Amino acid sequence: MKRRPTSHTKPLGAALDQLIETLGIRKKLQEYGVLEIWGEAVGERIAQVTKATRIARGVLFISVKSGAWRQELTMRKKEIISRLNNVVQADIVRDIKFQ
Repeated sequence: MKRRPTSHTKPLGAALDQLIETLGIRKKLQEYGVLEIWGEAVGERIAQVTKATRIARGVLFISVKSGAWRQELTMRKKEIISRLNNVVQADIVRDIKFQ
C-alpha cells in the first residue's frame, strides 16, 4: 500500500487570516464591516432614515434624511459608537459625522 505524502497544508481560515495579516488589510476589512452592519447595530427605524456611506481614519460618515433625525442621532452618538464597536469587536469607530 502506498503512503500519501505528508502535507503541510493549513485550514482555509488560518490561511486567509495569515494572508490578511501579510497584506496589512485587517483594519480596512474591519472598517468595511462597520458599513455592512450599520443597520443591524442601530436598528430598523434608524436604518430606514440613514445610510452609512464611508469610513475614513475612524470617522464614520452617515447620510441622514432629515435635520430632525440628524439632531437626534448627534445626541446619541456615543451610544451608537459603542454599539458599532461592540458588534465588530474592535475599536474601529472613533467619531461619526451625520450629514
